[in-house]
Amino acid sequence: MRVLDSSRHSVLVRITHWIHTVSFFALLVSGIAILIAHPRLYWGETGAVGAPALLDLPIPFTFGQSGWGRSLHFLSAWVSVLNGSLYAIAGLFDQHFRTHLLPARADLAWRPFRQAVADHVRFTRPGGDGSRSYNVLQRLAYLAVVFVLFPLMIATGLAMSPAITSVVPELVTIFGGQQSARTIHFFVASFLVLFLLVHIAMVCRAGFGDRVRAMITGHSAVKEGRSRKERHERPAFPATAD
Repeated sequence: MRVLDSSRHSVLVRITHWIHTVSFFALLVSGIAILIAHPRLYWGETGAVGAPALLDLPIPFTFGQSGWGRSLHFLSAWVSVLNGSLYAIAGLFDQHFRTHLLPARADLAWRPFRQAVADHVRFTRPGGDGSRSYNVLQRLAYLAVVFVLFPLMIATGLAMSPAITSVVPELVTIFGGQQSARTIHFFVASFLVLFLLVHIAMVCRAGFGDRVRAMITGHSAVKEGRSRKERHERPAFPATAD
């Protein structure tokens, strides 16, 4: 038997999710192209071929300058900024963050937090109401992405723009120089890619078709069944979030 959850994701969450998915992959592809053109990271204001580097990335080939990569990166970044701003503003007004992402104080206590970590390590699927909400680790991860990593990506990206820093020079000063901002930008992007890989793995673990359907239609068809040890509902693990 299948039970239909008719309020899985709101229309705005679904639209902004898919727009952000497309813009993120465009940013990733164009960012890789830009990095291949100069696979060295510096710290401070300046950095160039022949200058001491903070980190030489192990990329065995380069393609030279990537004009198309920079153009696509710039366009995708603004799409991501506008789309993310709409999602954040709407989430604050309709209590989306407070209701679905802000962890309860009790969940932050050591014992339940440790249990959540153990469940994740063992890939334990929650039952009952626990399958229809995010656990404390998911909530903290999504809050960190929305309110820390993405804003930091935007700030460091703007700090690398001469046009922006000529108007707001304090922005590049905060990060210690344009090359420092580029290095921070690279590491934050790496964390976001890692988050994306874990996110996709959890979606596949929970049931790829059902989770994608929920993010497209807003409905999640959850299978009901009985385990050997338990005689109650065992819905799929919630892995999508926005």
